Amino acid sequence: MLNFNTAKNEDLRIYQIIDANLDRAREGLRVLEDWSRFGLGKDKYVKRFKNFRQILGKNHLEVYKQSRNHVEDKCKGLTHKEQINRKTAEQIISSNSGRVQEALRVIEEFSRLHNHELSKIASEIRYEIYTIEIDLLNLSQCKKSEQILKENDLYVITDQKDNLLEIIEEILIAGVRIIQHRFKTGTDKDHLQKAIQIKNLCKRYDSLFIVNDRIDIALASNADGIHLGQDDFDLKTARKLLGYSKIIGISANNEIDISNAIKQGCNYIGIGPIFETTTKKDKKPIGIEKIKTLTKDLNIPWFAIGGIKLNNISYLKKNGVKKVALVSQLMNSKDPKEDAIMFIKELSHEN
Repeated sequence: MLNFNTAKNEDLRIYQIIDANLDRAREGLRVLEDWSRFGLGKDKYVKRFKNFRQILGKNHLEVYKQSRNHVEDKCKGLTHKEQINRKTAEQIISSNSGRVQEALRVIEEFSRLHNHELSKIASEIRYEIYTIEIDLLNLSQCKKSEQILKENDLYVITDQKDNLLEIIEEILIAGVRIIQHRFKTGTDKDHLQKAIQIKNLCKRYDSLFIVNDRIDIALASNADGIHLGQDDFDLKTARKLLGYSKIIGISANNEIDISNAIKQGCNYIGIGPIFETTTKKDKKPIGIEKIKTLTKDLNIPWFAIGGIKLNNISYLKKNGVKKVALVSQLMNSKDPKEDAIMFIKELSHEN
C-alpha cells in the first residue's frame, strides 16, 4: 500500500500527476458514456464506459487524492481557443476520446515503477478507447443519416440523363435531401466519376447520397449508404463491407422479405410498385391495401415507389403513405426544381 506520509517530494509530484489524470480520464469517459446513452442509445457502449470508470475509480488510491495541491499548480485554468470550436457531436467525441487516451498514457508512464497494476490497466483501457472512438464516430454518422431519412418524405432516384448533374442540383435546391443514384450503361470508371460528382453536390446541400446496388462504388465515392434489391448482396455481407457509418436500404414487397430486412438491421425499406410504372414494366403493382397490410407495424422509415404522381399524393396520404420515392416524375420533368417543390409541399400538407 502506498503511504502519503513517507513519500518523497518527487513521489508526491508523481502522485499529483496521477491524481489529476485519473480525474481527466474519468471525466472524458463520462462524456462518452452520456453520448452513447442519450445520443446513440447504445447500452453496449454505456456499459463499457461505466466499467472503465469503475475500474479507474477503484484504483484512484487515497494517496493520490491526498497529494492534491501539494505542489502549487501555476498552470491552473489554462484553456485553448480550440475548445470553443467544438460545435458537433463528432468533435466532442474525438476531443474527449483524445482526452481519455492522453490521460491514460500519462498514468501508464508515471505509475509504471510504483504501481504496475494501474499502469497495466491504463494501457489496456487506452487501446480499447482507440477502437471505440471509431465505433462512436461511425454510429454518430449513421444516426445523422437516419435522422434525415426520418425527417424527409421525398426520396429521389436518378435515371440516365445527359444533364443529370443539373437536374440533381435543381432538386437539391428545391429541398430534396435524399438522392439515390442508379447505374446503367457506361464503364465503372465513368460510374465512379459520376458518383463522386453527385456525392459532392449532395454534401454541399447537406443531403444523403445513396448508391444503388454497387457496394464498391459506394465505398469508393464515400456515399452515405447503399440500396439493395432482393437479388443483390445480402444485407449481412453489405454491412460487413460498409461498416456502421453507412445506411442500408432494402427493396421488399412481401412479409418475409420485410421481416428479414428488419431483423438484419436495415435502416429503411422501399416498397412497391404501388401503381403501374414505366420504370418497372415487368412488375405487377401491389396496390394500396397490400401496402397498408405490409407496413402497419413498421417502426423504421419506409418509402412507397412506383407510379406516384402529384395528383395521387393526397390519396396515398389518406391511406397512411407518408413517404414516397420518385424517378421519372422528376428526372423527366421540364422544371425539376418547381416540381420537387410541389411534391414536398403536397407531402407536408395535413389531410
